Amino acid sequence: MIVPMKKLSIVVLEKERRQALKTLRRLGVVHVEEVKGESEELSSFKNKNSKIELAISLLSEIKTKKIPETSMLSKDDSFALADKIISLTEEKKNLFSSIASDKTELDRLKKWGNVVPEDFDFLAEKGVYLSMYEMPSSKYNSIDESIDTLLVNDDKDISRFFVISDHKLAQNERPENLPPEAYRVVLPKKSTVQLADTIEQNKKRITEIDSELADSVKYLPSLKQAGENFGKDIEFENLYSGMGVEEKNEQKPEAVRLAWLTGYVPAEELEKVEKTAVESKWAFAADDPAADDNVPTKLKNNKFVSLIYPVTDFLGTVPGYNEFDISNWFLLFFTIFFGMIFGDGGYGGLLLAGGILAMVPSFKKRQAPSPMAFLLSLLGLATMVWGAVTCTWFGLTPEQLPDCIKMLSVPALSNVTSAKEGVKMVLHSASGAVTEISYSAWVKENLQIFCFTLALIQLAIAHLKGIAKNIRSPKFLGDLGSLLQLGGMYYVVLSMVVDGIRFPLGITPESYWLFDKIPVAYIALGAIAFGFVLSFVFSNYEGSIGKSILESCKNIVSVLLGVVNVFSDIVSYIRLWAVALAGGAISATVNEMAGPMLGHLAMFICAILILTVGHGLNMILNVLSVIVHGVRLNTLEFSTHLGMSWTGFKYRPFSE
Repeated sequence: MIVPMKKLSIVVLEKERRQALKTLRRLGVVHVEEVKGESEELSSFKNKNSKIELAISLLSEIKTKKIPETSMLSKDDSFALADKIISLTEEKKNLFSSIASDKTELDRLKKWGNVVPEDFDFLAEKGVYLSMYEMPSSKYNSIDESIDTLLVNDDKDISRFFVISDHKLAQNERPENLPPEAYRVVLPKKSTVQLADTIEQNKKRITEIDSELADSVKYLPSLKQAGENFGKDIEFENLYSGMGVEEKNEQKPEAVRLAWLTGYVPAEELEKVEKTAVESKWAFAADDPAADDNVPTKLKNNKFVSLIYPVTDFLGTVPGYNEFDISNWFLLFFTIFFGMIFGDGGYGGLLLAGGILAMVPSFKKRQAPSPMAFLLSLLGLATMVWGAVTCTWFGLTPEQLPDCIKMLSVPALSNVTSAKEGVKMVLHSASGAVTEISYSAWVKENLQIFCFTLALIQLAIAHLKGIAKNIRSPKFLGDLGSLLQLGGMYYVVLSMVVDGIRFPLGITPESYWLFDKIPVAYIALGAIAFGFVLSFVFSNYEGSIGKSILESCKNIVSVLLGVVNVFSDIVSYIRLWAVALAGGAISATVNEMAGPMLGHLAMFICAILILTVGHGLNMILNVLSVIVHGVRLNTLEFSTHLGMSWTGFKYRPFSE
């Protein structure tokens, strides 16, 4: 259930607001409305917190061979360490950049031998000015005799030489008559020997920094704790500087000023706040939230229903305060969808075993196991049940399974029935007509019918909740109309997707009849038509039928498309069968690949490897399928029929 909230306002003396916030934080039950504070202290806390977070990120990337023993530091020492880590990382980055630059210089001068800029300066003092040039070897002999050159070396492609001049050539200055193919080589800032030494020194320093950073990994928990503490400081200072404060009276500067804030508290905790307000001498008011208030959502369910919280927390989905809490239905149908999508009892057994193993350490410590371990066990059990119903175990064929396993399956949904080849079953309609169908097609259709029936049940629950919510208003007739459309469209889906002969839309010898007088197809189509009228007239009811009809007329396109959406929403549930079918095909393919190898001792290890990797990959794909498909049916199709948009946000009390 969604816990009822009270909106409260607290007024305190301006000079006492810091102490008031400390008292409120110790109380730990008030969700304070978001404010935007500004102060130098707040900016300082934010800067420190960002540096802490950056340092945590940098240390988290470091991989050490052994897990270092944890060491704790004070908050201030942790910040000093974070500053040092950032500084060392920046230094390391600059060293790498310097090494890359120096290596580029060495590669550029590699063919020149040892180049020493000081030697060029010494010769310049003696009146001999040398400039380094390179040009294609084939063009070197074309240099004019008026230019003094000294060949250093050449190879098949390039000649390297000095140009001797009577003055220092400027950067862009070239001797006259020098061929355009000759290009000047810029002197390095350091000698090539010094460049090589610098590279080695920088590499050594990088090693020292890496060692120092690796040694700092032991302070990672301390940094995380400091980050949390600075986060609390930011929260506090933001509230302190962002609280509403009475403007200062320039004429009476000594006048007492007031400060205030607003927030929300669970109705069951209101008494605590009232008691604290009286003791602290605060002005205090509480009332029910208005319709347009941005109220936080606090969910309260029993331990079993709360198992779904790890999933909803991962998705970040929170119902709005005025929406439904569907945690129980989410858990029920998510469990069913999970079992059907995984679809393999063998996989379910592995998940169940994993969940039980995850509980063992908690049992040894005499602690309650984590909800995730319980949820994993529940999902594994659901998968085993569905695997037993359909006789699906590690993708094995029914012939490869023992009779005791096959006996657990339900014939109408079982692979054992599908395996009957060359045999057809006879279906008798209510009118006495007879049709034949293969067993594999019959099981396939039954699985599709099961999926669509799940859709009918889940979406019907959504509309029944809407009827219950609006039962005191004619608006409930709009929800009733949607429910009738859903029931009628269910039969249309069976006819158009499953089998038009078994579920005809007209009057045929195979038609289903109600009381031997009315064909079910006509009842279904009539329910759609009558449901559409009810929905059109009452869905937007807010005190006036005329205004409700007018609103529907304004949105006539979306109203008409709504009927089509009911059809598509029901059909959407066929993904449960289709995804499971794909997973089963992958399992069977993996078994076919590894099967022939199991008979050869030399290939046995290879076969085990194929089975492990293949089935492991299939399980990973199934997990992704559950996230994409199993979650979608709850958060989109089901929620849309409920009128939910998941616009809520969690109740987070201001606390220590």
